[in-house]
Amino acid sequence: MKNTALKGFLLASSLLTSVGFAHAADVTLTVESWRNDDLQIWQEKIIPAFEAKNPGIKIVFSPTAPTEYNAALNAKLDAGSAGDLITCRPFDPSLAVFEKGHLASLNDLPGMENFTPVAKSAWTTDDGKTTFCVPMASVIHGFIYNKDAFDKLGISIPKTEAEFFAALDKIKADGTYIPMAMGTKDLWEAATMGYQNIGPTYWKGEEGRAALIKGEQKLTDKPWVEPFEVLAKWKPYLGDGFEAQTYADSQNLFTLGRAAIYPAGSWEIGLFNTQAQFKMGAFPPPVKNAGDTCYISDHNDIGIGLNTKSPHAEEAKKFLSWVASPEFANIYANSLPGFFSLNSTPVKMNDSLAQEFVSWREKCKPTIRSTYKILSRGTPNLENETWVESANVINGTDTPQAAAEKLQKGLDSWYKPAK
Repeated sequence: MKNTALKGFLLASSLLTSVGFAHAADVTLTVESWRNDDLQIWQEKIIPAFEAKNPGIKIVFSPTAPTEYNAALNAKLDAGSAGDLITCRPFDPSLAVFEKGHLASLNDLPGMENFTPVAKSAWTTDDGKTTFCVPMASVIHGFIYNKDAFDKLGISIPKTEAEFFAALDKIKADGTYIPMAMGTKDLWEAATMGYQNIGPTYWKGEEGRAALIKGEQKLTDKPWVEPFEVLAKWKPYLGDGFEAQTYADSQNLFTLGRAAIYPAGSWEIGLFNTQAQFKMGAFPPPVKNAGDTCYISDHNDIGIGLNTKSPHAEEAKKFLSWVASPEFANIYANSLPGFFSLNSTPVKMNDSLAQEFVSWREKCKPTIRSTYKILSRGTPNLENETWVESANVINGTDTPQAAAEKLQKGLDSWYKPAK
C-alpha cells in the first residue's frame, strides 16, 4: 500500500511539474494590424477559437490607426520590434515589405492549397513564384440603397446605365431624398467608390487592367475615359455642398435616411447595419446595355504574413495554417460582414446584405482596382493621382479627357511597359 501511495504521489507531482512547465513555455504571438475596428471581434471570436485548439499558444491583436499603420509598421520592422504576425495590405505596399526581407515565404505552408492564384495575387511576387501572406478577405464594390425609398417612389433596381440615371432623376424630382450620398472632399472616396466601382464595366475588368500594364492600352483610350464621363454626370445628384462633404458625412447622410443610394464598398455593411433604421439592399454596377457582361471590383484587401524575425516562427505558422482553414474563413466572414473569404471553400453568409454582394461573383466577372498592382510604384503615384482627378471630374474642374491626359502623362514619366 505504501509503495502504491508513493507511486501515486510521485505521479501527481510529475503531472503538476509538467503542467507548470507547459504554462511556463506558453508562447505569445503578437499580430500587427491597421484594423482597429476589429479588436473586439479578434478578442471575442477569432482568438478564443484558435487558442481552444492550440493550448500553449496565446494571441495578442495589436492594431495601429489605419492612416499610421504603414509608417509605424515599417519603423518597427526596421528596428526589429514588430510583432510575429504582420497583417498585409494588398499588392505593392506588402511586396515592398517582402522585398526588404521582412516577410517569410509561405509557399510550403499547410493550407495555402485552399487559395487560387487570383486569391493569392495580392501577396505574390510579380514572377508568381513566391507567396508571402495568407489571403484573408476581399471587399466588393457596388451600390447600397434605401429599400424604403425605392418602394415609396416605385423604383426598380437599375440594371443598365440608362435605368440608373432614370432612377436618380426620379429621386431628384421627388425631392424627399438626396439621390446619391458621396462627397469629394476626401478625394479617395470619389476614386474608390466612383471610378474604381463603375470603371471595370468600361475597361472590361482584368482584360483592360492587363492591357494597361502591358502598354497595349492607355488611360487616354475610350475604355478609361468613359468612366470619367459617367462620373461627371453624377454631379447633379450628389446634393448641395458635396464638394465639402467628407467620407463620414456621406455615411451619415445615408444611414440617417437622407439619401437614397450610396456608392459603396462592402466594408460599410457592418456599420450600416448598426446605424440605419431602414431596410437596405444592394445592386452591382449597372452595365452599359442590357445583356452586357457584368463586372465587379472584388478587391483582395487583407492578408497576414510571418515576420522573418519572429522568435516563434513554428507557432506563428500554426496560426497561419489555421487562418488558411475553412473554419477561420467562416468565423471571419460572418463576424465581419462585407469582408469576404478568399478561401476556395464557399462560406454561407448569415447577413443578407453581405450575401447579396457575394452572390454577384456567380454572375459578374471579378477584377481588382486598376491602380493597385505595378502601376503605383513610381512618382507620381497613379492611385493617389486617380483620387485627385476623380474628384476634379465630379467637381467639374477637369474634363474627363483632361483628367485622363494628366494621369497618362504622370504614368509615362516613370513607367515603361515591359516588352
